Amino acid sequence: MSIQACAEIVQKGDEDRFRATMAAPVAAREVLFPIHAFCLEVAKAPWVTKESMIAEMRLQFWRDVLTEKTEGKAPRAHEVAAPLAAVLDAASAEALDATVTARQWDIYRDPHEDAAALYRYLHATYTIPLHVAARLLGAPDTASKALNSLGQGGALARYFMAIPALVDAGRVPLLDGRPEAVATLAKATLEQARWGAQQLSNLGKSARAPMIDAVMMLPVLRQAAKDPSVVLEGRLGQGPARKSLRLAVASQSPTWGFF
Repeated sequence: MSIQACAEIVQKGDEDRFRATMAAPVAAREVLFPIHAFCLEVAKAPWVTKESMIAEMRLQFWRDVLTEKTEGKAPRAHEVAAPLAAVLDAASAEALDATVTARQWDIYRDPHEDAAALYRYLHATYTIPLHVAARLLGAPDTASKALNSLGQGGALARYFMAIPALVDAGRVPLLDGRPEAVATLAKATLEQARWGAQQLSNLGKSARAPMIDAVMMLPVLRQAAKDPSVVLEGRLGQGPARKSLRLAVASQSPTWGFF
């Protein structure tokens, strides 16, 4: 049960996140890969079966893993659960329970109740793991507001990129899918995310490492704000060369470069 197994899961399941993590200091990767692998396993649980009860059971497995950590029990002999338990503390495990709970939305076809419900979903599935990883790597509690702002940007960008697949699967990802509504949401979130990135730019490299993925997603929000039609048409994204350049800047520059 090693970090390598978690890294391979992330590389296979999310190449962008894998590259962002590989740009982090080696010691930070040992924290990030188990958390990212956990997030991928939890995100995958609702989609590997059409039986809602089985999907709920898969999520319950991860809830049990986290509960066992908070109770001080020995970790399960599982390729992700064991490395995850090794890097989390009790408070982190308790916080990540909300990440598992939020994924129940993916099991069913009901839309988010309102804009606040969408925000809670994005916060729980993306920003809470970001908080956990950043704290474990040295980010102070005073960074919480900035992490929320940057995390919401990364979360919404990734959510926008998933919208065509969600629609194909019969989900209703946006309560208001009008182009002007999408553009307004993207612009407001981008402004807040940029503010968050600026506030966090003076942290050390290890503490900033969990935030590289979110910073890499900001150009996606800029695309959506400029041309919201790309969201529903599935044309969001960046070319390999531009990704590489932005990754190099995001991982090295204490000011996040031109993000």
